[in-house]
Amino acid sequence: MLDRVTSQTQMRSAQRNLQDNMANMSKLQEQASSLKAINRPSDDPTAAAAAMSVRAEIRANAQYSRNADNGNDWLTTVDSALSAATNIMNRVRDLTVQGGNGALAPAAREAIAVELDGLKDDLLGVANTSYLGRTVFAGSSDKGSAFTSDTYAFAGATDSAVTRRIGADTTIRVDADGSAIFGDRELSVFALIDDIASTLRGGSQPNQLTSIDGRLSTIIGERSEVGARQARMERAQGTLLGQSGTLEAQRSGIEDIDLAQVIVDLKLQEVTYQSALAVTARVLQPTLMDFLR
Repeated sequence: MLDRVTSQTQMRSAQRNLQDNMANMSKLQEQASSLKAINRPSDDPTAAAAAMSVRAEIRANAQYSRNADNGNDWLTTVDSALSAATNIMNRVRDLTVQGGNGALAPAAREAIAVELDGLKDDLLGVANTSYLGRTVFAGSSDKGSAFTSDTYAFAGATDSAVTRRIGADTTIRVDADGSAIFGDRELSVFALIDDIASTLRGGSQPNQLTSIDGRLSTIIGERSEVGARQARMERAQGTLLGQSGTLEAQRSGIEDIDLAQVIVDLKLQEVTYQSALAVTARVLQPTLMDFLR
């Protein structure tokens, strides 16, 4: 059975074809002006879902990068403080050895004791080092100092750590345990220095070298641990930077257009549309019935 072709059928078919051509041309014009292959989810639902997933990964990667940068700054601050503490303790050791000379005059002993007092104050300042308002040896505590200046009590949060997340399943500690490094109250390194100064002022020879070496070893060991964590953080920064470039390339491949190709397609679509208009105008000539209606 043959379908009956009427002028109305021809006109509806021609109109539908012209509308399709115009829609395609409009889409290409929008892509050329926005430089985006997807301007709304309905343009390509599958690609839109993929683009949203990649953008979520880009945001997460950017946050991990910021965390790594901040964590590296924390670790740099801790390392600098431990370096200063090492230098101070080395000087304390030298003065203790010097004070063991039984031939020293009382004035010389007092001079060494005064210098030890100053070194203790310097070391206390190092132990209270802060970064962006947070004390780097006080754990998760938000107090302004890790140690009190009178009793040398540890004022930080015990059994706590400041960490930075640099991956979905990876965190790195960025602070150091002040109580483990410097001690607490009468068992602190500050009280130890006070004892050495008191011994010298009392006219006796200090015998705290073993204790000094123990504290010095603890500080050096913690600095090595901080250095290892900082190396991990720096490697993570490099990895995150590489991932950022990869994710951006994925996003561009999904969302962005090849402008040259779109311009060529647009020109071809314009030619197609103009040809369709010309052909339709020649085929669908007005008839007497059009005027009678």
